[in-house]
Amino acid sequence: MVRVMISALIIFATFIAMECVAWSSHKYVMHGFGWGWHRDHHERHDRLVEKNDLYAVVGAGLSISCFMIGSPLVAGAYAWWPATPIGIGVMLYGAVYTLIHDGLVHQRWFHYVPRSGYAKRLVQAHKLHHATVGKHGGVSFGFVFARDPQVLKRELKAQREAGIAIVRDSI
Repeated sequence: MVRVMISALIIFATFIAMECVAWSSHKYVMHGFGWGWHRDHHERHDRLVEKNDLYAVVGAGLSISCFMIGSPLVAGAYAWWPATPIGIGVMLYGAVYTLIHDGLVHQRWFHYVPRSGYAKRLVQAHKLHHATVGKHGGVSFGFVFARDPQVLKRELKAQREAGIAIVRDSI
């Protein structure tokens, strides 16, 4: 019973940590040296698959690796049991990311426009993320937790005035 509770805590902590990993990798990798994979996500297109989807493959690889490290069938006597709940946390984050970011925000899988609540806030925050042209500047690099859109608008305005980012006029 104790191991189940510890596993549940590890899964929850991993899920929260993944938002931090996603935020930092989005800001510093995807909008940095990894822009080549991420650029098409910020451009209009009619393709079902984007180069940006390769980042999901990387995340899946991380989760699968954790399952392998945690499996005595694969790792033998050297299996590290916490790796399995870590892999589950990464996998759950990936599933939530796919539903919220790709599904709700970008409407790749279903069409629903939230009219209120946190779902609306997520959509607004991510639309503000896409308000910049190119990889420089920007706001709201997380995927599951969103800050107040009014605060994000003020940050974008300050970035435009400072010459840090080119911001579309539609914000």
